[in-house]
Amino acid sequence: MQLMISPSGEIRCLYGETIDLHSLGKLSISRGSFVEPNEEGLWFADLLPVCGPKLGPFRKRSEALDVEVTWLQLHWLCCTDS
Repeated sequence: MQLMISPSGEIRCLYGETIDLHSLGKLSISRGSFVEPNEEGLWFADLLPVCGPKLGPFRKRSEALDVEVTWLQLHWLCCTDS
């Protein structure tokens, strides 16, 4: 699990249960995206909750999840003061 700590003390991470996040202080957990299929069964990762793009289509849900995580790591996780 990657923890990004800003100069102001804000910590960001992609939620996981590798460590007990409560030990870091008060939590604010929010959704980073919606991974959903369309009518044809193709998958999209919609990163609107973090002002990101809609990625896809993907044939497999796992592909959409992988791209979602990669995008969040590159474009959201690193930007701790926004």
